[in-house]
Amino acid sequence: MTLAEILEAAEAAAPVESLDVVAHMLKKHLQAASVSFLITDFTGSSVVRLGAADSVDTDEPPQRIPLRGTLYEDVIRTQQPQVEHEGESQLVRVVAPVTNRGDAIGLLELFLPSAPDAEVMREIAETAHALAYIVIANRSHSDVYQWSRRTKPLILAAEIQHRLLPVSLACEAAQFAVAGALEPAEHVGGDTFDYVIDRDTVQLSVTDAMGHDVDAALLATLVVGALRRARREGADLAEQARQADQAMRDHGRSGFVSGQLLRISLLDGRTEFVNAGHPWPLRMRDGKVEEIVPKVDRPFGLNVRTSQANTYRVQTLDLRAGDRLIMLTDGMLERDAENLDLSDLIIRTRALHPREAARILIKAIVDAGDGHLHDDATVMCLDWHGVHNSERDATNGADLTDASPPSTTGPPTPQQ
Repeated sequence: MTLAEILEAAEAAAPVESLDVVAHMLKKHLQAASVSFLITDFTGSSVVRLGAADSVDTDEPPQRIPLRGTLYEDVIRTQQPQVEHEGESQLVRVVAPVTNRGDAIGLLELFLPSAPDAEVMREIAETAHALAYIVIANRSHSDVYQWSRRTKPLILAAEIQHRLLPVSLACEAAQFAVAGALEPAEHVGGDTFDYVIDRDTVQLSVTDAMGHDVDAALLATLVVGALRRARREGADLAEQARQADQAMRDHGRSGFVSGQLLRISLLDGRTEFVNAGHPWPLRMRDGKVEEIVPKVDRPFGLNVRTSQANTYRVQTLDLRAGDRLIMLTDGMLERDAENLDLSDLIIRTRALHPREAARILIKAIVDAGDGHLHDDATVMCLDWHGVHNSERDATNGADLTDASPPSTTGPPTPQQ
C-alpha cells in the first residue's frame, strides 16, 4: 500500500468518509483487528475517537478520552510511534502521531496480530502522516472535525473567537517553531492570536479586545480583519497598525483593542514589532527569562489627543538562535495567579515543543483560578532556530524537540 494509493482512495471518498476508507485499507493490508483515528481537542487535554474500521457503520457516539497519563499523551508529546502488547488478547497495539508541521492533529491507533517489523512501522508512520494531509484537506468541508475538537458547546462569542484563530494552532519551519493557545473566560474577553508565513518573513500578532462576550468578539473581528487585509496588501507593521486603528475609529463604535505585532525576516533574522498598549513580551535566553520593555503606543481605537495620535512606532527586537519568545495577553497575569512564577514555569518547560509549552502555561493559569478565568488567557510561544537552518526533520510531521512534562523539582529531561 503506497502513499499515492492512500491519498487517491481518500480523495475519491466523501470528506466525512475519507478517514474510514483509509482505516479499511490499512486494516486489510496489515490484517489488523482494529484501526481508528483519534483527533485532539483545542486544549490538547483529550482525544476523540472518530471511528474504527470495524465499526464505521454503527451509530456509536464518538468516544472522548482524557490524555493525562496515557500512551496517547506520550505519543503526542514525543511525536514518536509506540508499540504496546495487550496482555491476554495477544494483540499488539501501535499508536502513531498524525501531525503536520508541528500541528498535532491526532493519532492513528492499530491493533495488530503480531509485533510489527521496521517495514510495517515505516508504513504506519507514512500513513499517519498522510492522514494529517487528509484531515487538512477535508476539515473545511465538514463540521465533524470542528465538533470533535470541542470539549463543550461554545457560546456565540466563543464561536466567533475560534473562527478568528489560524486553522493550525502550531507551525514549524526550518528557522522557527511557533504555537498558540487560548483559554476563553466564562464571559469571553475577545483575545485572538494569528501568524502567517510569507516567502521571506513570518508575522505574528496577539490582540485583546476590551469588554466581554459578543461585543468583545466583534471588536476582535474588526481588528483581526483589518490587520489581515493590510498584511495581505504587503503593508509594513506601522501601516498594519494604522489600518487597525482606523478601522476601529470608523466602525468600532466604542471600546479599544490592545495588540502586539511581530515580523521576523527569514533571510537575516531581523525582528521588528509594534506594541499597542499590550503586555510586554518575555524572552528566554541561555536559561534566563527577561521582560522586553518596549516603547508603548496607544491601543487601537483609543481616543487620545496627542501629536502621535495616528502613528505607531516600529521597534527592533534582539532575537538570536536558541531564543524562546513568549507573547501573551493580560489574562495570563490574572490576580488569582499572583503566586504563580510564570518565568520559572517558562524555564522549566524550555525543553518542550512550543505546542506543549503553551498548553502547560495556559493550564497553570486555569488551575490557579480553580478552573475559573476572569479574562481570556492567551499565549504565543516562538522558538527561533536562526536563518542558517535549512532543513527540518519531518519524519513524523514535526521536529523531535518534545520532552517529558516539567517536574516540580527541576527542568524536564528531553526524550531521545
